[in-house]
Amino acid sequence: MTREEKSSVIEQLTAQLADNANIYLADISGLDASATSNLRRACFKAGVKLNVVKNTLLAKAMENSEKNFGELSTVLKGNTSLMIAETGNAPAKVIKEFRKKSDKPILKGAFIEEAIYIGDNQLDALVDIKSREELIGDIIALLQSPAKNVISALKSSGGTIAGIVKTLSEREG
Repeated sequence: MTREEKSSVIEQLTAQLADNANIYLADISGLDASATSNLRRACFKAGVKLNVVKNTLLAKAMENSEKNFGELSTVLKGNTSLMIAETGNAPAKVIKEFRKKSDKPILKGAFIEEAIYIGDNQLDALVDIKSREELIGDIIALLQSPAKNVISALKSSGGTIAGIVKTLSEREG
């Protein structure tokens, strides 16, 4: 690879790191062609981009990036694949599902919305991260809960003020 080609790859990687908030580093070495193809297919279905990268070029891109990747560069040893997704837990779910049939990929580390996770033991925590849409749904459900209580109180009391107050006081106690 010429110096110009390396420079170009570093620029592309730096742009990818800048444009994405959810970045996973995994080791997929040892997977045969069929398994790698299946992994790529699973990633595509989940909206995850999967690229094999050179550690030295990715390290340079991390240095050039405006983001603080902290200790994440310490995991850049051996084979490294870059997994990028819109949803913070999508790559973790793909890895966990794929590992039901294989011992790879192994999670090296992740950068999720400026939080850094190092090591394969973080996989379950990353699977449990809720997406933005899931959090919004939880908040809406919480906000609707008091309104549902008032509506059910109105319906059960026959609509009179005394009945409403009585029903609400019974629910509080």
